[in-house]
Amino acid sequence: MQKRILVNGAGGFIGGHLVKKLKAEGYWVRAVDLKHHEYATLAADEFIVGDLRDAGVVRGVVEGIDEVYQLAADMGGAGYLFTGEHDAAVLHNSATINLNTLELGVQAGVKRFFYSSSACIYPEYNQRDPQNPKCSEESAYPAAPDSEYGWEKLFSERLYFAYARNRGTQVRVARFHNVFGPRGTWSGGREKAPAAVCRKVAETPDGGEILIWGDGLQTRSFLYIDECLEAVHRLMESDFVGPVNIGSEEMVTINQLAEMAMSIAGKKLSIRHIEGPLGVRGRNSDNRLIRERLGWEPTRPLREGLEKTYAWIAAQVEAACTVPA
Repeated sequence: MQKRILVNGAGGFIGGHLVKKLKAEGYWVRAVDLKHHEYATLAADEFIVGDLRDAGVVRGVVEGIDEVYQLAADMGGAGYLFTGEHDAAVLHNSATINLNTLELGVQAGVKRFFYSSSACIYPEYNQRDPQNPKCSEESAYPAAPDSEYGWEKLFSERLYFAYARNRGTQVRVARFHNVFGPRGTWSGGREKAPAAVCRKVAETPDGGEILIWGDGLQTRSFLYIDECLEAVHRLMESDFVGPVNIGSEEMVTINQLAEMAMSIAGKKLSIRHIEGPLGVRGRNSDNRLIRERLGWEPTRPLREGLEKTYAWIAAQVEAACTVPA
């Protein structure tokens, strides 16, 4: 019998790619989001435009579903999450979605839930040294995320595990580390670092200048979307519940990320550092646990994924600048 899958947040970047992968694997897929995907027409069997904060919407979409992939959240890059202006919305919206999805999904007989947590749950005090961040799974406590987004993700992790203990629900929890690739938000303030840097490089003529928040020495690792989806698939097929990091261990500074994008574009640009929201000084995935429990880890070089992402964003920039005759 064909497995019936629900993807919450299907109108977003990772959710849209996930729907495509699940359909290619032969599943029946119901997709739900506040909006249709901006950059792709999804081949879902059903696409429902609905607000997952609304219990009535959730009650309808979980009906007849075997597995739920819960990726829906109020989120964005540093320019959205670290200003403090959206904290109440981030906490309320995301927590409500998870509370509704779990309770009503369990009532409807959903067999298994995947929850996409985030590296933002890790304590700020372990990520002050940009060259030596500590992001192993057990280091999450004592808890001290640097944003309300991280606090909500940590609460929701505990929510899923509590349902597993008390209600016999099957759950899988992964902590995503900066997933990137084509067909994602690349402008408007919610884009993440790879997309923002690619956009700035694509928009700037050779010899020009791009702006980078902070000194550019803050470090991150970035995971290409295809490897993220492969890791999710392996986790869902395993008997390991998590939480587990899904990320790359190829750590770079933001300056290095910008230089890589310039190299891909064939441009020589200067960088001007300005004040702006930054998040933690350093963050890198620790992949010891995923190697141990799943016998696998991401291996694709950052540049390979960034080449594909830059080409897509450059095309969007060019299209946006084209004025019809």
